[in-house]
Amino acid sequence: MSRVKPISINGAKAILELREDGVIHLIWEPRASLGVDDIRAAMARVNDICNGSPHPLLVEMTEINTVSHDARAAFSTPTAASRIALLGSSPVDRVIANFRGADTYPCPTRFFSDRAEARNWLLQDPNS
Repeated sequence: MSRVKPISINGAKAILELREDGVIHLIWEPRASLGVDDIRAAMARVNDICNGSPHPLLVEMTEINTVSHDARAAFSTPTAASRIALLGSSPVDRVIANFRGADTYPCPTRFFSDRAEARNWLLQDPNS
């Protein structure tokens, strides 16, 4: 699988790339405040990169300031992501990641504070 050059989202509020291992990596700018337009733009770009083929998605959300109510609701919209690992580094990141119940995400979704654990979970066989 070839790597896709990093793409800037909404004025560099986030960077998105498809890595050689097949994982899509979305990195939100630290201290960003996310609105519904930010989430929709990111999701649209994920779908563009996937081009109809599901891929695991690693979302780096370290030190996000706020996520608006409408943005939270937009997370339940299905995308081409087959699994989503939310990566953060603080208890606040965990709270923001868990603002939606696990059953409201469109695919299996978990929070991690360790990048290697997140990557391993994303790349494991979904049938195991």
